[in-house]
Amino acid sequence: MKKRVLYTILLWLFADVYFFTAVKTLTANPVWHWAYWSADILILVGVVLTIFGRKKGSHAPRALSWVMSLLLLSAVPKILGTPVLLVEDLVRLFQGFPPRSIWVSELAVVVAFVPFLALLFGLTKGRHHYTIHKETLYFPDLPEAFDGFTLTQLSDIHAGSFTDAKGVNKGIDLVNAQQSDVILFTGDLVNNKATEMDPWISTFARLQAPQGKYSVLGNHDYGDYTKWETEAAKATNLVDLKGVHKKIGFRLLLDEAIEIERDGQSITLIGVENWGKGGFHKYGDLDKSILKVDDSQVKILLSHDPSHWEAKTLNHLKHIHLTLAGHTHGAQFGIELFNFKWSPIKYVYKQWAGLYKQKDRYLYVNRGFGFLGLKGRVGIWPEITVIMLKKG
Repeated sequence: MKKRVLYTILLWLFADVYFFTAVKTLTANPVWHWAYWSADILILVGVVLTIFGRKKGSHAPRALSWVMSLLLLSAVPKILGTPVLLVEDLVRLFQGFPPRSIWVSELAVVVAFVPFLALLFGLTKGRHHYTIHKETLYFPDLPEAFDGFTLTQLSDIHAGSFTDAKGVNKGIDLVNAQQSDVILFTGDLVNNKATEMDPWISTFARLQAPQGKYSVLGNHDYGDYTKWETEAAKATNLVDLKGVHKKIGFRLLLDEAIEIERDGQSITLIGVENWGKGGFHKYGDLDKSILKVDDSQVKILLSHDPSHWEAKTLNHLKHIHLTLAGHTHGAQFGIELFNFKWSPIKYVYKQWAGLYKQKDRYLYVNRGFGFLGLKGRVGIWPEITVIMLKKG
């Protein structure tokens, strides 16, 4: 992570210096020049102190959220405005480098101002700008009773980041408005500790689904990213968190499978504990969870980390029709317009948001209901997924 942050800082500093030439062209007032560099120096110091000066084992301190927000507000508009100045400099190169044009500098500032406004919206309003994503999936072996069956997927609630009860309740109301048959939650209920859910238990208990609510654990739910006085305290926290799932009405699946029945027919729901590539813990045991499941059953797997799909699920001997995951948050930053989507997280996770298909098996990666680190969302909005199963 630190290496990626360092590359981002270097790119920002290059754009910073370059963009300043437009500022200097538009105003000779030293007060504006002083304000420009003072703000950036303060942000840079904040980045160094919160990221590179962070103690090993600490995770996403509140200060980091503010620093990340300020870094984005400063860096992204300048990086996007800089190409305007680069094009002008290519022309100036063949003209003997005359003074920079005022109108080109104004254009660069306008180009930078548009993403600045988008960032400002995302960082102040984006965290509760919930978006419904709908998919219809067809399976030839789907039981007739489940033709038209709907499920709503939530992921990455991160209750410890919430401060706005009105905003959270807006999301809960949207979930209930979908009137899905089941609600499925794919992990990361909290940031670190079970107590983070205390103010929100009655809120999430309002979620309603006639055929049940089911959940799995995510990497943050195990308390691995905070310091505990004893291992016993950490273990107690996990027990308490499992109890929270029950309090809000969710059946927590721990490397196990259950059948959902309808009109005498059934499909199988499978839930594994967190399993992630790289340095993430591999608690989950897919083989154990699916051992007693008949291969003729239509199977839906809840697995928090999408890397589990290609590593274990996709080539499993038993056909898992649909895997639901989360974890990536879509980096909470990116662009989604029409059929185009981009986020820096795509360079870390091959499957990072939306629907994927290989062979005859599907993966859906939810963009997350909550937020972590970055105190907001820019372009990648919090998601409520609705999937309809159809026979065909």
